[in-house]
Amino acid sequence: MKSRKPLPLSKVYGLLEPGPVLLLTTAHKGRRNIMTLSWHMMVDFEPPLVACIVSNLNHSFSLLKASKTCVLNIPTVDIAEKVVRCGNVTGARTDKFQRFGLTPLPASTVEAPLIAECHASLECRVADTRLVSRYGLFVLQVLRAWIDPAVKDPRTLHHRGHGCFMVAGNTIRLKSRMK
Repeated sequence: MKSRKPLPLSKVYGLLEPGPVLLLTTAHKGRRNIMTLSWHMMVDFEPPLVACIVSNLNHSFSLLKASKTCVLNIPTVDIAEKVVRCGNVTGARTDKFQRFGLTPLPASTVEAPLIAECHASLECRVADTRLVSRYGLFVLQVLRAWIDPAVKDPRTLHHRGHGCFMVAGNTIRLKSRMK
């Protein structure tokens, strides 16, 4: 049997990170922002619902709460440095699109822009705010989804904590439903 050692509880989230790091874009009354986001999860299939945590200390929190819409942009490893830098600078004093050379594209149903450099973008509206004041948890309904058809096997980033990331690797297919 393999031996085990204790893991500090402050590192548990690195074991459970649910999915790819996202770039959340928000906009309200001419102000826009990009926030790096890794705490999110699917809640339902149809309509697609996504829950995400946005701290009230983040500039994006007030924009999301006021506009009730956003875009979840899914970057690939190609722009990993920009993704990390977006998470280390406040949008209250910085236009992150300009500073990090990211290209805003107009969304079709929300004010927040898509990011051209990301392989997929999900236009969302806030569907449930009951846990926002307690946990910063917003439930978002995906209204429109966009992908770059040129990206066949996206290599997404997955946050492991403390500056460490894992890159999605090979895709494997396994029979998952019995017929």
